[in-house]
Amino acid sequence: MTEYERSRTMSVEPEQVFDQVADIGRMGDWLPEALHVHAEELPAVTVHEDRSDEDTSALLRARREQMRLEWGTRDQGAYTGWLQVAGIGGGASEVTVHLSFFDGSHDPGEKAVGDALDTSLRRLEEQVRPRDDAG
Repeated sequence: MTEYERSRTMSVEPEQVFDQVADIGRMGDWLPEALHVHAEELPAVTVHEDRSDEDTSALLRARREQMRLEWGTRDQGAYTGWLQVAGIGGGASEVTVHLSFFDGSHDPGEKAVGDALDTSLRRLEEQVRPRDDAG
């Protein structure tokens, strides 16, 4: 098993961050651009990966009371992950994403996963960051 984890501090209330990550219709705004989540009958979803042009059956659960999103492959059990939002005071949050690959053939490698996690967290921060409308 191979595991990866990244965290990022965001100057946004944790509830606002969680509302963004738990909205399936807006996941494409922050997930790696090559991944597309399509809701079925929740918690069942299909994840399409552009790189392999494959659809994977997965499960996705949003646990609002824990401010946690959990997911994993449905059939083969090759991959799981979670995203945790924690309030750190002063209107700020820490967001941690953790991925576990149980099947090496599904693991794209440390650099690819690290880059994807860093990019996703940056894109998420861009989505939730307050906009300065004054210009």
